[in-house]
Amino acid sequence: MLCYTTKNSTYIPLTLMQQSTLNFFEHQDQARQNTLYLLVLFAIALLGMIGLFYLASTIALFRRLTWQPGILVLVSFGVMLFVGAGSISKLIALRGGGRVVAEGLGGHRLGATGVPNEAEQQLLNVVEEMAIAAGVSVPAVYLLPQERSINAFAAGFTTNDAVIGITQGCLDQLSRDELQGVIAHEFSHILNGDMRLNLRLMGVLQGILLIYLAGRLLLEGSGHSRSDKGGNQLAVAGFAMIAVGMIGLLCGRLIKSAVSRQREFLADASAVQFTRNPHGIAGALRKIGGLGHSGSLIQSPKAEQASHLFFGEALKLNFFGEAFATHPALKTRIRRLEGLAGKVSTFSESTTAMPRSGSLSGMAGGAAMGFQGGTPSATKEIKVTPEEVVASIGTATEGHLIYAKALLAKLPESVHTAAHQREGALAIVYGLLLDGQDQGVRDRQIAFLKQTELPDVVEQALRLQPDLQKLDPRFRLPLIELTIPALRETSAEQCSRFLKQVQALVQMDQRVTLAEYSLQVVLHRRLKSFFSQNQEPGPEITTIGPLWKDCLTILSALARVGHTTSDQIDYAFRSGLYRLPGVSSQEMPSGPVKADLQAISQSLKKLGQAAPKLKQAIIDACAHTVLVDNKVTIQEGELLRVLVIAMDCPIPPFLDSTPWQKG
Repeated sequence: MLCYTTKNSTYIPLTLMQQSTLNFFEHQDQARQNTLYLLVLFAIALLGMIGLFYLASTIALFRRLTWQPGILVLVSFGVMLFVGAGSISKLIALRGGGRVVAEGLGGHRLGATGVPNEAEQQLLNVVEEMAIAAGVSVPAVYLLPQERSINAFAAGFTTNDAVIGITQGCLDQLSRDELQGVIAHEFSHILNGDMRLNLRLMGVLQGILLIYLAGRLLLEGSGHSRSDKGGNQLAVAGFAMIAVGMIGLLCGRLIKSAVSRQREFLADASAVQFTRNPHGIAGALRKIGGLGHSGSLIQSPKAEQASHLFFGEALKLNFFGEAFATHPALKTRIRRLEGLAGKVSTFSESTTAMPRSGSLSGMAGGAAMGFQGGTPSATKEIKVTPEEVVASIGTATEGHLIYAKALLAKLPESVHTAAHQREGALAIVYGLLLDGQDQGVRDRQIAFLKQTELPDVVEQALRLQPDLQKLDPRFRLPLIELTIPALRETSAEQCSRFLKQVQALVQMDQRVTLAEYSLQVVLHRRLKSFFSQNQEPGPEITTIGPLWKDCLTILSALARVGHTTSDQIDYAFRSGLYRLPGVSSQEMPSGPVKADLQAISQSLKKLGQAAPKLKQAIIDACAHTVLVDNKVTIQEGELLRVLVIAMDCPIPPFLDSTPWQKG
């Protein structure tokens, strides 16, 4: 059995939480199935609205119910056109991702301007810790200053454009543990693919809501009509549209209720798995209940369309009560969380200490990237299997959270502060890329930056570089993740220019190290996709055939990075190869294939189109290649993490904190 060990030697079976949740890849499949479910429910609601409009039209025109196929066709066309236009326009508006939702609800990004106060800084710290622990880019945090209730939400299409929104009431009334529980709940939605479904739901239901809004406009217009006859006709049409729109509004709430409720239970359970503290999230729910009817209500006029995104019930329940609620009852959620309290250890101050000795010790990194072997740098024995690595994807534990806190505590204050401002974030990236060994290369890089970048950015990069050079090599990728929200505060054109700047600095010495390649891949993945106008993924690939050559390329690269002799490389390569599904029907290579950086990048792009279950198999093969000798070099570990990130799978720092122990 897999067990987790805290500082006071309390052993907790990890499977207790995992029994109530699916793994990352199963969640992705379920999210896709729920999208189909959503479309079916929407079609049923649309047919019902067409039927009601037809009944109202025939009764109004003929004073009785009669069969009129011509009117049915006109009504059907009109309703579908109206609803379709509303839904499509909303989906287009939502292409900007989570920040569009947050700004529409009246939020502003924390850290964008000014210095955060103590409560805001605590919130930013909690979000950063959880992002590093979960292996995702740090989401932008938006505060809703006008909302005094206790509520929060996560919104976005992917982890690359996710944001977390939180009300002023959360900052004013929640303790750190309670705040951590709420944020952990929202991170579950980020990791499990709920956000894409939720944004689609917003777009689809906007069309239904539009009929109700149009009816109100017609009714108001009827009062200003100069003709009594014209005014009466507008009033009748307005009442009909309001009536049908109300039905559509109720159908919309039923759809949101059907899609959202169970996922809220799963997010609560995932939050407990993350923090090992059911009292934190339960305490937040109790405080919501203690505020009465206004406990989690959102005052924004756009609360209706976004109600299913929130941590708690954002709307007043009507006379139908919980039938139309988007969230389970508070008492039910609290009771379930209390049931978990006896099964997991409460998060204690003693667990915030540094992970076991040596887990953050310095290691040499940055071997030349030819993927032709080379002497592995420092290695360490690990107690984790490939299956456990795959199971960790899309999940995070208290051990990962402890590691993230320790990492952030080790960052120099100047570096941590700079990461929250755009110019500082640019300076950090440039400072990491400045050559620390060859003075000639460094001089050329500095001269290039002085010609192409703002003087303040160059000056700050030079000032930060000494601190950056002293960092443990494994701090580099988490530090890049910290800079992502600030780097996104720009235009697509400026982002493209920045990525070209990075590429020019990397190529200044005519070679690319693994550290430089990893940094480029993460920046490109986090930023390029964020500025893409099309947030929908490409066509899914469900079989290994179209990806066979790409798998050979990636497995060959992993085998060469971690081993020296040809026999070792071949054995590691084949250990992963035979884990792939359908391997017996593919043409087998004589050995590892040669792969340069361009080939690896192209293969990663294609592997990102794999269906969730196929991704799981590919990552399993990669993990077997890396872990075949039960030793991990920093090159292997960093490359494996980058490969998983490039495939849009969040992976915690499994080799650094290693929160598993055989028990």
